[in-house]
Amino acid sequence: MTEPEPIVATDPFPEGTVDAGVYPTRAVGLAHCAVVLAMGEACWLVKTDAGWHLRVKTVSTDAVRGQLERYDRESVGWPPRRAADPAVVRAGMPTSPLLWAVVVLAVFRWQASRPGLTEGWLLDPKRVFTHGEWWRPFTALWLHGDLGHLVSNLGGGLWVFFAVLLTFGVRRGWVWLLVSSVGGNVVAAALRAGSDYRSLGASTAVFAGLGLLVGRAVMVAARGQGGARWRSVLVPLFSGVAVLGLFGAGGVDIDVLAHGTGFAAGVLTGALATVRRTVARG
Repeated sequence: MTEPEPIVATDPFPEGTVDAGVYPTRAVGLAHCAVVLAMGEACWLVKTDAGWHLRVKTVSTDAVRGQLERYDRESVGWPPRRAADPAVVRAGMPTSPLLWAVVVLAVFRWQASRPGLTEGWLLDPKRVFTHGEWWRPFTALWLHGDLGHLVSNLGGGLWVFFAVLLTFGVRRGWVWLLVSSVGGNVVAAALRAGSDYRSLGASTAVFAGLGLLVGRAVMVAARGQGGARWRSVLVPLFSGVAVLGLFGAGGVDIDVLAHGTGFAAGVLTGALATVRRTVARG
Protein backbone atom coordinates (compact mmCIF):
# COMPACT_ATOMS: atom_id res chain seq x y z
CA MET A 1 0.00 0.00 0.00
CA THR A 2 1.52 3.30 -1.07
CA GLU A 3 1.79 6.33 1.19
CA PRO A 4 -0.94 8.96 0.69
CA GLU A 5 0.23 12.01 -1.21
CA PRO A 6 -0.69 15.57 -0.25
CA ILE A 7 -3.53 17.04 -2.25
CA VAL A 8 -2.48 20.09 -4.25
CA ALA A 9 -5.55 22.23 -4.68
CA THR A 10 -6.33 25.48 -6.40
CA ASP A 11 -9.87 25.77 -4.98
CA PRO A 12 -10.73 27.87 -1.89
CA PHE A 13 -9.53 26.54 1.43
CA PRO A 14 -11.22 23.26 2.44
CA GLU A 15 -13.87 23.64 5.08
CA GLY A 16 -12.76 22.98 8.65
CA THR A 17 -9.08 23.65 7.97
CA VAL A 18 -6.62 26.31 9.11
CA ASP A 19 -3.16 27.40 8.04
CA ALA A 20 -0.27 25.45 9.56
CA GLY A 21 2.16 27.51 7.50
CA VAL A 22 2.56 29.56 4.34
CA TYR A 23 5.56 28.84 2.09
CA PRO A 24 7.10 30.69 -0.87
CA THR A 25 7.46 27.66 -3.15
CA ARG A 26 5.66 24.41 -3.84
CA ALA A 27 8.79 22.40 -3.04
CA VAL A 28 9.07 23.87 0.46
CA GLY A 29 5.36 23.35 1.01
CA LEU A 30 5.57 19.70 -0.05
CA ALA A 31 8.50 19.12 2.31
CA HIS A 32 6.36 20.36 5.20
CA CYS A 33 3.44 18.31 3.90
CA ALA A 34 5.60 15.22 4.29
CA VAL A 35 6.11 16.05 7.97
CA VAL A 36 2.36 16.30 8.50
CA LEU A 37 1.69 13.06 6.63
CA ALA A 38 4.34 11.32 8.74
CA MET A 39 2.25 12.29 11.79
CA GLY A 40 -0.72 10.50 10.25
CA GLU A 41 -2.64 13.72 9.72
CA ALA A 42 -4.39 14.90 6.56
CA CYS A 43 -3.21 18.08 4.86
CA TRP A 44 -3.92 20.25 1.83
CA LEU A 45 -1.53 22.50 -0.07
CA VAL A 46 -3.38 25.47 -1.52
CA LYS A 47 -1.84 28.06 -3.83
CA THR A 48 -2.83 31.72 -3.51
CA ASP A 49 -1.21 35.01 -4.40
CA ALA A 50 0.36 35.04 -0.93
CA GLY A 51 2.11 31.70 -1.43
CA TRP A 52 1.48 28.04 -0.73
CA HIS A 53 -0.80 27.48 2.26
CA LEU A 54 -0.43 24.26 4.21
CA ARG A 55 -3.94 23.56 5.54
CA VAL A 56 -4.68 21.06 8.29
CA LYS A 57 -7.76 20.14 10.26
CA THR A 58 -8.57 22.52 13.09
CA VAL A 59 -8.43 19.79 15.76
CA SER A 60 -4.80 18.93 14.95
CA THR A 61 -3.45 22.45 14.52
CA ASP A 62 -1.40 22.71 17.71
CA ALA A 63 0.30 19.33 17.33
CA VAL A 64 1.10 19.93 13.66
CA ARG A 65 2.49 23.41 14.23
CA GLY A 66 4.67 22.15 17.08
CA GLN A 67 6.09 19.38 14.89
CA LEU A 68 6.70 21.77 11.99
CA GLU A 69 8.57 24.14 14.30
CA ARG A 70 10.86 21.30 15.39
CA TYR A 71 11.40 20.33 11.76
CA ASP A 72 12.35 23.91 10.86
CA ARG A 73 14.82 24.12 13.77
CA GLU A 74 16.50 20.84 12.84
CA SER A 75 16.70 21.86 9.18
CA VAL A 76 18.70 25.03 9.81
CA GLY A 77 21.95 24.80 7.84
CA TRP A 78 21.02 21.46 6.30
CA PRO A 79 22.21 20.24 3.95
CA PRO A 80 25.54 21.93 4.67
CA ARG A 81 27.43 23.50 1.82
CA ARG A 82 29.89 21.05 0.37
CA ALA A 83 33.45 21.83 1.37
CA ALA A 84 35.89 22.06 -1.49
CA ASP A 85 38.72 19.56 -1.30
CA PRO A 86 41.94 21.27 -2.41
CA ALA A 87 43.53 17.93 -3.38
CA VAL A 88 43.84 17.23 -7.06
CA VAL A 89 43.04 13.58 -7.69
CA ARG A 90 45.74 12.13 -9.92
CA ALA A 91 44.61 11.03 -13.35
CA GLY A 92 47.22 8.30 -13.80
CA MET A 93 47.09 5.10 -11.75
CA PRO A 94 50.27 4.74 -9.62
CA THR A 95 52.25 1.54 -10.11
CA SER A 96 54.06 1.50 -6.76
CA PRO A 97 51.36 -0.58 -4.98
CA LEU A 98 52.10 -3.34 -7.48
CA LEU A 99 55.77 -3.10 -6.52
CA TRP A 100 54.73 -3.36 -2.87
CA ALA A 101 52.80 -6.54 -3.69
CA VAL A 102 55.83 -8.04 -5.43
CA VAL A 103 58.03 -7.32 -2.40
CA VAL A 104 55.47 -8.85 -0.04
CA LEU A 105 55.35 -12.00 -2.18
CA ALA A 106 59.14 -12.17 -2.22
CA VAL A 107 59.34 -11.84 1.57
CA PHE A 108 56.71 -14.57 1.97
CA ARG A 109 58.82 -16.91 -0.15
CA TRP A 110 61.90 -15.87 1.80
CA GLN A 111 60.11 -16.81 5.04
CA ALA A 112 59.67 -20.35 3.71
CA SER A 113 63.38 -20.72 2.92
CA ARG A 114 64.62 -19.00 6.09
CA PRO A 115 62.57 -20.07 9.13
CA GLY A 116 64.46 -17.71 11.42
CA LEU A 117 63.32 -14.65 9.44
CA THR A 118 59.83 -14.66 10.92
CA GLU A 119 61.14 -14.88 14.47
CA GLY A 120 63.60 -12.08 13.87
CA TRP A 121 61.14 -9.69 12.21
CA LEU A 122 57.74 -10.14 13.89
CA LEU A 123 56.37 -7.62 16.39
CA ASP A 124 57.33 -8.67 19.92
CA PRO A 125 56.96 -6.02 22.68
CA LYS A 126 59.59 -7.66 24.86
CA ARG A 127 62.18 -7.60 22.07
CA VAL A 128 61.23 -4.03 21.12
CA PHE A 129 61.25 -2.38 24.54
CA THR A 130 63.65 -4.60 26.48
CA HIS A 131 66.25 -5.37 23.81
CA GLY A 132 65.86 -2.24 21.68
CA GLU A 133 64.94 -4.06 18.48
CA TRP A 134 63.12 -1.06 17.01
CA TRP A 135 62.99 -2.41 13.48
CA ARG A 136 60.26 -4.89 14.39
CA PRO A 137 57.26 -2.49 14.10
CA PHE A 138 58.37 -1.96 10.48
CA THR A 139 59.55 -5.43 9.47
CA ALA A 140 56.43 -7.12 10.93
CA LEU A 141 54.40 -5.37 8.23
CA TRP A 142 56.05 -7.55 5.55
CA LEU A 143 55.48 -10.94 7.17
CA HIS A 144 52.51 -13.29 6.83
CA GLY A 145 51.51 -16.44 8.63
CA ASP A 146 50.11 -18.43 5.70
CA LEU A 147 48.86 -18.12 2.13
CA GLY A 148 45.33 -17.10 3.13
CA HIS A 149 46.71 -14.34 5.35
CA LEU A 150 48.90 -13.14 2.49
CA VAL A 151 46.14 -13.14 -0.15
CA SER A 152 43.64 -11.26 2.03
CA ASN A 153 46.16 -8.52 2.83
CA LEU A 154 47.30 -8.23 -0.78
CA GLY A 155 43.72 -7.85 -2.00
CA GLY A 156 42.76 -5.24 0.58
CA GLY A 157 46.12 -3.49 0.48
CA LEU A 158 46.17 -2.89 -3.27
CA TRP A 159 42.74 -1.23 -3.26
CA VAL A 160 43.41 0.88 -0.17
CA PHE A 161 46.94 1.91 -1.20
CA PHE A 162 45.79 2.93 -4.68
CA ALA A 163 43.13 5.15 -3.07
CA VAL A 164 45.62 6.68 -0.63
CA LEU A 165 48.18 7.48 -3.34
CA LEU A 166 45.56 8.94 -5.66
CA THR A 167 44.33 11.17 -2.82
CA PHE A 168 47.56 12.24 -1.12
CA GLY A 169 50.01 11.82 -3.97
CA VAL A 170 52.59 9.04 -4.36
CA ARG A 171 55.39 10.47 -2.24
CA ARG A 172 53.23 11.86 0.55
CA GLY A 173 50.94 8.87 0.44
CA TRP A 174 53.75 6.40 1.12
CA VAL A 175 55.21 8.63 3.83
CA TRP A 176 51.88 8.86 5.66
CA LEU A 177 51.27 5.12 5.21
CA LEU A 178 54.68 4.39 6.73
CA VAL A 179 54.18 6.79 9.64
CA SER A 180 50.70 5.57 10.52
CA SER A 181 51.30 1.83 10.07
CA VAL A 182 54.56 1.78 12.02
CA GLY A 183 53.02 4.08 14.61
CA GLY A 184 50.05 1.72 14.93
CA ASN A 185 52.39 -1.21 15.57
CA VAL A 186 54.38 0.76 18.15
CA VAL A 187 51.20 1.67 20.03
CA ALA A 188 49.95 -1.93 19.87
CA ALA A 189 53.27 -3.17 21.26
CA ALA A 190 53.23 -0.53 24.00
CA LEU A 191 49.72 -1.52 25.05
CA ARG A 192 50.83 -5.14 25.35
CA ALA A 193 54.26 -4.47 26.87
CA GLY A 194 55.33 -7.24 29.24
CA SER A 195 52.95 -9.78 27.69
CA ASP A 196 53.48 -12.62 25.24
CA TYR A 197 51.84 -10.60 22.45
CA ARG A 198 53.29 -11.32 19.00
CA SER A 199 52.01 -9.95 15.71
CA LEU A 200 52.79 -9.92 12.00
CA GLY A 201 51.11 -8.96 8.74
CA ALA A 202 50.37 -6.02 6.46
CA SER A 203 46.82 -5.64 7.77
CA THR A 204 47.98 -2.91 10.17
CA ALA A 205 49.10 -0.91 7.12
CA VAL A 206 45.85 -1.67 5.28
CA PHE A 207 43.74 -0.29 8.12
CA ALA A 208 46.16 2.60 8.56
CA GLY A 209 45.47 3.45 4.90
CA LEU A 210 41.74 3.29 5.56
CA GLY A 211 42.28 5.60 8.52
CA LEU A 212 44.21 8.07 6.35
CA LEU A 213 41.25 8.34 3.97
CA VAL A 214 38.81 8.72 6.85
CA GLY A 215 40.94 11.35 8.59
CA ARG A 216 41.16 13.40 5.41
CA ALA A 217 37.42 13.11 4.75
CA VAL A 218 36.66 14.22 8.31
CA MET A 219 38.82 17.32 8.00
CA VAL A 220 37.39 18.22 4.59
CA ALA A 221 33.85 17.87 5.98
CA ALA A 222 34.81 19.95 9.02
CA ARG A 223 35.64 22.87 6.72
CA GLY A 224 32.05 22.91 5.49
CA GLN A 225 29.56 25.49 6.70
CA GLY A 226 26.20 25.21 8.38
CA GLY A 227 24.78 24.51 11.82
CA ALA A 228 24.65 20.75 11.15
CA ARG A 229 28.24 20.47 9.95
CA TRP A 230 28.97 17.84 12.60
CA ARG A 231 26.68 15.42 10.75
CA SER A 232 28.93 15.53 7.70
CA VAL A 233 31.94 14.91 9.92
CA LEU A 234 30.39 11.82 11.50
CA VAL A 235 29.47 10.18 8.18
CA PRO A 236 33.05 9.30 7.07
CA LEU A 237 34.11 8.52 10.63
CA PHE A 238 31.27 6.07 11.28
CA SER A 239 31.71 4.58 7.79
CA GLY A 240 35.37 3.88 8.49
CA VAL A 241 34.58 2.37 11.89
CA ALA A 242 31.95 0.16 10.25
CA VAL A 243 34.49 -1.13 7.69
CA LEU A 244 36.97 -1.72 10.52
CA GLY A 245 34.34 -3.73 12.38
CA LEU A 246 33.34 -5.77 9.34
CA PHE A 247 36.82 -6.72 8.15
CA GLY A 248 39.12 -6.18 11.10
CA ALA A 249 37.36 -7.44 14.20
CA GLY A 250 36.28 -11.00 13.50
CA GLY A 251 37.64 -14.45 12.79
CA VAL A 252 40.28 -16.69 14.29
CA ASP A 253 43.77 -15.29 15.02
CA ILE A 254 42.71 -11.77 14.02
CA ASP A 255 44.88 -9.10 15.63
CA VAL A 256 42.08 -6.70 16.51
CA LEU A 257 44.42 -4.53 18.57
CA ALA A 258 46.85 -3.87 15.69
CA HIS A 259 43.94 -3.24 13.31
CA GLY A 260 42.45 -0.72 15.70
CA THR A 261 45.71 1.08 16.49
CA GLY A 262 46.62 1.19 12.79
CA PHE A 263 43.24 2.68 11.93
CA ALA A 264 43.44 5.23 14.77
CA ALA A 265 46.98 6.23 13.78
CA GLY A 266 45.82 6.61 10.18
CA VAL A 267 42.87 8.82 11.13
CA LEU A 268 45.11 11.08 13.21
CA THR A 269 47.84 11.22 10.55
CA GLY A 270 45.35 11.84 7.74
CA ALA A 271 43.71 14.66 9.67
CA LEU A 272 47.02 16.31 10.56
CA ALA A 273 48.33 15.92 7.00
CA THR A 274 45.19 17.56 5.63
CA VAL A 275 45.43 20.48 8.06
CA ARG A 276 49.13 20.91 7.32
CA ARG A 277 48.49 20.86 3.58
CA THR A 278 45.68 23.41 3.90
CA VAL A 279 47.79 25.77 6.03
CA ALA A 280 50.69 25.49 3.57
CA ARG A 281 48.39 26.38 0.68
CA GLY A 282 46.87 29.25 2.64
